[in-house]
Amino acid sequence: MKKLILVLGVLATVISCKSVSQKENDLIVVDVFLHEVENDRVKVTVNPGPIASDSLKFYLPKTVPGTYAINDYGQFSSDLVALDYDGNPIDATRQDDNTWVISNSSSFDKLTYYVDDTFDSQGEGGVFSPAGTNFEAGDNFMLNLHAMVGYFENTKETPYKINVHRPSNLAASASLPVINQTDQGSYVTDEFFTDRYFGVIDHPILYTEPDTTSFDIDGMKVLLSIHSPNSVHTTEDLKPALEKMVQAQKSFLGEIDNTNVYAILLYLSDMENPDARGFGALEHHTSTSVVLPETMTLEQLEETMTDVVSHEFFHIITPLNIHSREVHYFDYNDPKMSKHLWMYEGVTEYFANLFQINQGLITEEEFYQRMNEKIETSMAFDDTMSFTEMSEHILEDEYKDSYYNVYQKGALIGMALDIRLRELSDGEMGILDLMKTLISKYGKDTPFKDDDLIAEIVALTYPEIQIFFDKHVTGSTPIPYEEYFAKVGVEKTENLSKTGYFLNGRTPFIDVNQDEGTVFFRESYPMNSFFKDLGIQKGDSIKSINGTEYTLQNIRNLISTSMAWEEGEDFKITILRDGKEMTFEGKTAQPYIKKTSLESAEIDSDNPKFRLRQAWLKG
Repeated sequence: MKKLILVLGVLATVISCKSVSQKENDLIVVDVFLHEVENDRVKVTVNPGPIASDSLKFYLPKTVPGTYAINDYGQFSSDLVALDYDGNPIDATRQDDNTWVISNSSSFDKLTYYVDDTFDSQGEGGVFSPAGTNFEAGDNFMLNLHAMVGYFENTKETPYKINVHRPSNLAASASLPVINQTDQGSYVTDEFFTDRYFGVIDHPILYTEPDTTSFDIDGMKVLLSIHSPNSVHTTEDLKPALEKMVQAQKSFLGEIDNTNVYAILLYLSDMENPDARGFGALEHHTSTSVVLPETMTLEQLEETMTDVVSHEFFHIITPLNIHSREVHYFDYNDPKMSKHLWMYEGVTEYFANLFQINQGLITEEEFYQRMNEKIETSMAFDDTMSFTEMSEHILEDEYKDSYYNVYQKGALIGMALDIRLRELSDGEMGILDLMKTLISKYGKDTPFKDDDLIAEIVALTYPEIQIFFDKHVTGSTPIPYEEYFAKVGVEKTENLSKTGYFLNGRTPFIDVNQDEGTVFFRESYPMNSFFKDLGIQKGDSIKSINGTEYTLQNIRNLISTSMAWEEGEDFKITILRDGKEMTFEGKTAQPYIKKTSLESAEIDSDNPKFRLRQAWLKG
């Protein structure tokens, strides 16, 4: 998963003849009624076939892989009714947000219930938008089925047939194929099949009026579908940049076992109306769901898609092809988390940046700046926290706020490990080589034991790597970044740089609390000189500026207005700090921020540091 701070694959099932002709009694059959939305809700029925027990539990997930958050997807379901074979209701008691108990289940036939979408819920119910749902009758449906379709106890390995009854003007975009399509006159039924519940949650589906294109890269078909509510962007606009990006990714990866089909589902949010506000993407085995603001220019969209989708695509390495038992046998309602977020998200994020310099999409200076920004941002977190401990307990209150650091320090762990491996191997082995070796040993169907991974990596590499993990991953010693950069002839410099009042380039100094609708100064990013000199502190919530109150709803106006401020104007800001209202006054002045940067040292091409740098960046 990749979240953007703007507030910010799916297993391709091969359907055999046996699967398609499988008896209904061997399947869980789901019907999703998109053609008859009631009160902005979608009706769902779930039929498990004959039940032998006298009592049965039905679940919707508490969490799903890749989100690293408790979301209680059952909160969006209501009016659940259990029916017997004569169509009469039988007892079904809601045990908690995500669990129902069905009594007298030996006569149980099926469930019916209604689902609200997440995009229209207050604060989206705490669900990250790319993991959520949208139901706009007759116009579009964003379906992350884990928010809609549940499972019965002890049936997560049972095949599912999913019948989606949809308006005739809409078409499905997904990497899961439609195996049968029936025209019902006023609507169409699309039939999908997956061999276990994981396939249900792992296949997002976008229903919209068709705007789809595709391209082939080295034998892999890439599907791109876009929903743009005001027709601002089209697939043909975005196709050239994505084709270039995926080609570069495939070239970077070389020979690696991946998918034959990969789907990119892009939902562009209408910023003038209530819509999704959690921008970023969620990975699946053979697809990614992306939510971004429609107001982005094409250039901004291309750049963001390159960063975000490349991150999700690299998840085909880990955790999709390299993962622990906790991931492989994921418990959706009583999850046990793996210790290795440094690899699942950190190394993935590192690859999403490394491939761009490796393939010439960005310059060395741009790559160094990205790594430097990650260093600066990571310093807002506890740099002595054990990364494996944080990962194992990421769902707990003490650790969950550290999750964003997996994209910062997690990526830097990958970078430092890459440099150390190159150093020990005289440039011959990097972290991508290590990942390929782990894929050869494990692969998508063979999970590793969580406690064995580091020892396995050490056995495949060098004894010195054990020291690296003991200090910087399982241990509490911060990574001495300057020492690692010195190995490859990269130096750190520091200077004052002009910045905006609320934006440093594209990175905001402020963030929003979506549940409360408030705007606050980020604690995980440096304060610029103007607000620091004025007395503003990190974490302060903005109540008003120059007499105008600001919330999530009009924050864009504040940013655009600030760009026209001239030096020496009267300035007044009222903030909330620890529940107390405080007012600060002064004159507007050019904001500055202390910026460090990384630069390549001038060294000869026969210098060992130069050769190591080339091996690191160019492989």
